[in-house]
Amino acid sequence: MKKILFIILFLGIAFRLTAQTANGSITVKGTVADSLSQTGEAYATVRIINAADTLKTVAMALTKSDGSFSIKVPANAGYIFTVSAVGRTGVTRRFRAGNAGTTVDLGRLLVKDGGNKIKGIEVVAQKPLVKADIDKLSYNIEEDPDSKTSTVMEMLRKVPLVTVDGQDNIKVNGSGGFKVYVNGKPNNMMSNNPKEVLKSMPASSIKRIEVITNPGPKYDAEGVGGILNIITTGKGLEGYSVTFNANAGYSNSGGGVFATVKKGKLTVSANYNYYGSYNFRANTWSLMTPLNTDDPTAATTGTDNSQKSRNNFQEGSFEASYEIDSLRLLTASVSAYGGGFRTENATGITATSPLSDNMLYRYAQSAVSRSSWMMLDGSIDYQRLFKLKGRMLTLSYKISTNPYKDKNDNNYLDKEASTEWQSFVDRINDRHGDSDGNTTEQTFQIDYTTPVAKIHTIETGAKYIMRDNRSNTDRYILQNATGGYTFDEPNSSHFRHDNDILAAYMGYGLKLNKFSGRAGLRYEHTFQNVKYLLGRGDDFKLQYDNFVPSASIGWMFSPTTNIRLSYNMRIYRPGIDYLNPYLNDANAYSISQGNSHLDTEKNHSIDLGLNSFTPRFSLSTSLRYAFTGNSINSFTSLVDDRTIEGLQNPTGKKVMFTTYKNIGSQRTALLSTYISWLIFNRTRLTSNLSGSYVYYDDGNGQRNDGWTGNLFAGLEQTFKHDWRLNLQFFGQTPSINLQGRGTSFIYYGLSVNKQMLKGRLTLTASAGNFQNRYTPWYKSTTETPSFRMEQKYRWTIMNLSVGISYRIGELKATVKKTERSITNDDVKSGGNKQQGAGAQGN
Repeated sequence: MKKILFIILFLGIAFRLTAQTANGSITVKGTVADSLSQTGEAYATVRIINAADTLKTVAMALTKSDGSFSIKVPANAGYIFTVSAVGRTGVTRRFRAGNAGTTVDLGRLLVKDGGNKIKGIEVVAQKPLVKADIDKLSYNIEEDPDSKTSTVMEMLRKVPLVTVDGQDNIKVNGSGGFKVYVNGKPNNMMSNNPKEVLKSMPASSIKRIEVITNPGPKYDAEGVGGILNIITTGKGLEGYSVTFNANAGYSNSGGGVFATVKKGKLTVSANYNYYGSYNFRANTWSLMTPLNTDDPTAATTGTDNSQKSRNNFQEGSFEASYEIDSLRLLTASVSAYGGGFRTENATGITATSPLSDNMLYRYAQSAVSRSSWMMLDGSIDYQRLFKLKGRMLTLSYKISTNPYKDKNDNNYLDKEASTEWQSFVDRINDRHGDSDGNTTEQTFQIDYTTPVAKIHTIETGAKYIMRDNRSNTDRYILQNATGGYTFDEPNSSHFRHDNDILAAYMGYGLKLNKFSGRAGLRYEHTFQNVKYLLGRGDDFKLQYDNFVPSASIGWMFSPTTNIRLSYNMRIYRPGIDYLNPYLNDANAYSISQGNSHLDTEKNHSIDLGLNSFTPRFSLSTSLRYAFTGNSINSFTSLVDDRTIEGLQNPTGKKVMFTTYKNIGSQRTALLSTYISWLIFNRTRLTSNLSGSYVYYDDGNGQRNDGWTGNLFAGLEQTFKHDWRLNLQFFGQTPSINLQGRGTSFIYYGLSVNKQMLKGRLTLTASAGNFQNRYTPWYKSTTETPSFRMEQKYRWTIMNLSVGISYRIGELKATVKKTERSITNDDVKSGGNKQQGAGAQGN
């Protein structure tokens, strides 16, 4: 297979080079200079476009330090030449290329200050995929051909400073603690369920993804790894634009529509997307071995699990902006996300004696879980500009609600046990669970920014968040005598958590020639009120303060190369899924519970980054060191079940108990590098790789450390007539955590893309890991002072799909957005939103 792919790529490159050689080429040269000083304009962008098809950029380059340029293009053709530079008027020339070997001298091309637009010619050229700023990196999803039929999760593997492993666990800057925004506004649903939502969300609805690596004081203090800001598509005259897309694959299908309409000062956009998937089968095998083999209350426990699931995702949004006048802007938005999951699990559990290997007990568990969730969000922003450029006042209000429901049934079959373990098996009964919860949040915010003496900027603001969290989990136990279910009140939980936050910040920015700097301080005061309406726990109230500093400096060597150094402090407040004390004992030997007394986690990081972007070669690299003194981690131990408070009918046997704790310290040294190299005019190599060293210490003698790495590589070949071939590879080494190591992972894929009707119609076919339906068995280990666990995973990975995207209408305007808006990113949430609420079984 590798040979076939290599031959296809080689023939494509050879075909392109042969065509160019046959036609021959000419040289286009000239000098771009300032109209007043007559000095050369360094690093201006020059493009040569095919006059017969302005969608095609034939060549692109930057002028040298003296403003000169020299470009080769095919002979005997008509072209349009353009010059563009920041803050300058554009320059356009038409010319005809003669015979091969000749030279076209465009002479001295003068540019002026100002923003005059080129009229009469529309030039559409490929934008750079990556852009760097002092505090963030942006990946242009819209310009990547793979976005037409991929999900956001699949595209994330290409984004610098982001890694996605084989089980779709996401890390930003080497940390799983990050926040997700949509259009600059926090999205709790995505932050709480990134795996499920982002792998269901079509990338065709996304314009770009911003990785905010150094959040300044205007951002809430939450999010250790940083912030993923997802900017949705806005098609950019009076008129309309509508885009339709659809895809179907081996295990998924979906479709959507996006529309924008502009009339006068009012611009409106709306979109709708649907995605459904079916996971044929996933298998997990595990073996837990107690280290004290002389303990008669401990058993070697083996688990064999098979799972299949269906899920669907729908999302829609409506945005509008109205320009009251040139200085005042009013924007509003309403969005809704929702979906559902059905999961079926079949599990066999067998326990044997560590000494004799005699069977102690065994049983089979059949579980069905059905869940639904929704995110409703509304916001309104008023922006007031002033005659002084850069001065701005913003008033914002936001309201959101995030309801969910979960129903599950657990049935236990073929129960057998030795005499010593009979009481342990007898406590396992068929059960039914109902869970529901919601987070309702209102936020009021004011922001003010003003320049001082041109090179200074002052920003300040305040915010108040009112957050009402609730979680209800009701459990019903089957009564063998009557055959009916009865309400199990002692093991049910109704939990309330009011969390209000008052915040204020002040920041300072400096930009002097090539130097830029930013510093700020944020203060946050938290009010917490926890109530237990049903179940275990004592009501309590808590208040605490946090001062959060940040600073960064940058130096621009040229318009395309810069370096930055930053320090940032971030905090984590535990969310309701960490705090909820519901005791989940659906699995008799593996029990979990939240911890309502968790403290805020504090993280410090230092980051050194270098960015260099040219049309042919781009490099972005970051060296980061982060440390946390009281990190929130899940912690599993082998304990006597009588020590678990509130466990029904304890037997004195050893079970695994998992909860959350502020334990010890965590240190991470991370090197991340993004490379984009235009090898030939139609061949581009992209690579996103990272390596890190991590160290964990729980403060009680348990430590773990090691190296881990990730690599994504993609090769894109463009052929004549708008055909594209894309090859991809992703690999990761085993991950490291406090109590063990994860699994390695390898993924490969290819896609073919064809554009027609001047880019209005796009057809795509793709295949991933197509040689095998399932992954090989991947292994991970967990080691603690009391037990050792080995696990193996296997899941459906083959992906075959086709997609279509079609656009009608023309529109050059987008819904305008205020430059400041509400961004709540102050809560740490678990990998599974309902983990603490009993979603794993009741």
